[in-house]
Amino acid sequence: VGLLNLENEDFVKKVVETTQRKFQDALDSGNCDRIRILMRFLTVMMCSKILQPGSLVVVFETLLSSAATTVDEDKGNPSWQARADFYVTCILSCLPWGGAELIEQVPEEIERVMAGLEAYLSIRRHTSDTGLSFFEEDDESGKGLVEKDFLEDLWHRVQALSSNGWKLDSVPRPHLSFEAQLVSGKSHEFGPISCPEQPDVPTAVSGITHGKQKHDAELKYPQRIRRLNIFPASKSEVDMQPIDRFILEEYLLDVLLFFNGCRKECAFYMVNLPVPFRYEYLMAETIFSQLLLLPQPPFKPIYYTLVIMDLCKALPGAFPAVVAGAVRALFDKIADLDMECRIRFILWFSHHLSNFQFIWPWEEWAYVLDLPKWAPQRVFVQEVLEREVRLSYWDKVKQSIENAPALEELLPPKGGPNFKYSMEDGRERSEEHALSAELTNKVKGRQTAREIIVWVEESVYPIHGLGVTIKVVVQTLLDIGSKSFTHLITVLERYGQVISKICPDHDKQLMLIEEVSLFWKNNTQNAAISIDRMMGYRLISNLAIVRWVFSPENIDQFHASDRPWEVLRNAVSKTYNRICDLRKEIISLKKGVTLAEEAAAKAKAELEAAESKLSLVDGEPVLGGNPARLSRLKLHAEKAKNEEISAKESLEAKEALFARAVEENEALYLSLYRNFSNVLMERLPDASRAGTLQDLKSTHADAMAVDLEEPSAMELDNENGRPKKSQSNGGSSGNVYNIGEKEQWCLSTLGYVKAFSRQYASEIWPHMEKLDAEVLSEDTHPLFRRAVYSGLHRPIN
Repeated sequence: VGLLNLENEDFVKKVVETTQRKFQDALDSGNCDRIRILMRFLTVMMCSKILQPGSLVVVFETLLSSAATTVDEDKGNPSWQARADFYVTCILSCLPWGGAELIEQVPEEIERVMAGLEAYLSIRRHTSDTGLSFFEEDDESGKGLVEKDFLEDLWHRVQALSSNGWKLDSVPRPHLSFEAQLVSGKSHEFGPISCPEQPDVPTAVSGITHGKQKHDAELKYPQRIRRLNIFPASKSEVDMQPIDRFILEEYLLDVLLFFNGCRKECAFYMVNLPVPFRYEYLMAETIFSQLLLLPQPPFKPIYYTLVIMDLCKALPGAFPAVVAGAVRALFDKIADLDMECRIRFILWFSHHLSNFQFIWPWEEWAYVLDLPKWAPQRVFVQEVLEREVRLSYWDKVKQSIENAPALEELLPPKGGPNFKYSMEDGRERSEEHALSAELTNKVKGRQTAREIIVWVEESVYPIHGLGVTIKVVVQTLLDIGSKSFTHLITVLERYGQVISKICPDHDKQLMLIEEVSLFWKNNTQNAAISIDRMMGYRLISNLAIVRWVFSPENIDQFHASDRPWEVLRNAVSKTYNRICDLRKEIISLKKGVTLAEEAAAKAKAELEAAESKLSLVDGEPVLGGNPARLSRLKLHAEKAKNEEISAKESLEAKEALFARAVEENEALYLSLYRNFSNVLMERLPDASRAGTLQDLKSTHADAMAVDLEEPSAMELDNENGRPKKSQSNGGSSGNVYNIGEKEQWCLSTLGYVKAFSRQYASEIWPHMEKLDAEVLSEDTHPLFRRAVYSGLHRPIN
């Protein structure tokens, strides 16, 4: 663009004007990625003499002024500090690309900007990652309160760059090769911009209103990265100056952003960044930090899985060993890893191995069999193997662990459905067998749901009772639908009415879920799919699923299996998605109503204009123009009015559905948190003895207290990324887990409380007052309240 400016100033002027318009639109809409990228574009345009340095300084000062006003206690709205921090981060992120030119051309102005940045950092509140940390101990120890937050860290790195004379090699400077020509070009002015006003401070300021606004701001202006320090700095930041890490992260995140639909190109550009140092370790940390980012990763986890897979193929001599080192490091810290991160890690690792013939040195982890069944490392291996079986088949996974055959104990059961009325196992035929066979014949004979309902009401329920009826119908229909997912869907679509007729309320739906769980007791995946599909067809309510998850047999599995949690996650997620879809549909319908109103008003105005041209002859109106046109206009006006009425009726119907969904949502979260509170109150020690999570971990084995910053534990001693012998990696003295079963149950359940609160915070905040009054009252255990508040990123006090 700079060289074009020498030949065609008018064209480049239009580029600058268009950029100004797009930048203002991005500010108004809060499009973070576009704001950040356009600010960098403005900076490099200034370097290429296209834009006047003073214009860029004005942009910086406009954003800085808005940020300072926002965090001002008197004039602003500190709840929206997330936006202010984002604006300042954008300014700081531009300086590596243009700081040298600005200090050379407008030294006084840029010093004024730097002073303004320093002043802002002195008045803003330090932000804590509490509730969003990868590791529980970071939340528990208050590490985020004493360490620099992301913006403070970036300011420190920019100051170091400034002290170094703005010299760095990680930012390409192509304009320097054409400096002699570029100086003769005309520098253009950048039009004025304005930042949107922050929302007003609520009239009744309370912890809930402040927290809700803070949550909304952080949702709209999220922190782009939270660093996951897997490797020691001696590996991840070798031969770098402080700002280089930030620049490299920007490159990697931008490549992930722009090539999120093109994984091959993404991997290609990630391994060919314009930097003079090796960065495999930092690349792995950055990708894993995005995969595990809380509350949500920017893209679906499958994207990062594919990128890691392609990077391993693109750098076969280096990256697989780095990934293996990252896996071992996270495995060593698995007991402290956030519960949501733990689930994502399990799903990623099992999927990753499935793309590499399930090859892994399982003998390194064979020692987990010596740990209690509730030890997080043992549970991790168990869940990874279970997910691998889903992605392949049992015998293949068993073959992959032949170097550690004892781990077969952790494989899921081998087998399909547990059909009670099967005739193949030589069981004695009973009346229930006969009923099941009769129902099977009716289904194969394509009898209608109505006919089968009549048969159940006349021949089954009156004679055998509810329990047998549910057992026979559910077991038989599931057996017919067990051959494939398509068979299941077909059975539920054709005969779902039969199930809904015999299970109309929560108590009977609870019996239904128990029967589904028994039928698929050897297949966790099919159990979860069947319950999920039944909820989709409204045969089972989310409240019934919550009741089933908190039944005694499931409660006992909370710390040792993901089976009940997967069902609960699916139920809450489906409810959440349903209300989100309704919101989108209502927004779309409102736009449709507005368009219909405008069209009806326009049609009416055209008709009135035509009718005004009628003239009176002998007291009767006579058309001076074309009568056919007036007839068409009347029909058009009637049609437009009918479409307006139809659009409004559709909107009203959808709003009624939404109101009902909000009520269901409130009932779901109240039920969920009541159940969490009840089971935790039964098992948590008295608050005077266990006021913190650390109190729960009475004695913690040294083997589980791995310090990732300690090079000895993380040192990779060969090209395969295998760790040197250490206790943390399963040495002879690493086979100890000194947290008791009851304590581990509490830790795991509290972890899930925080994970659910964080993931569905947007839907939980509107019901916070009711939750506070009915569940999070003063007599609630402080550890439970802290877990909920931490997930919502809400201060305890």
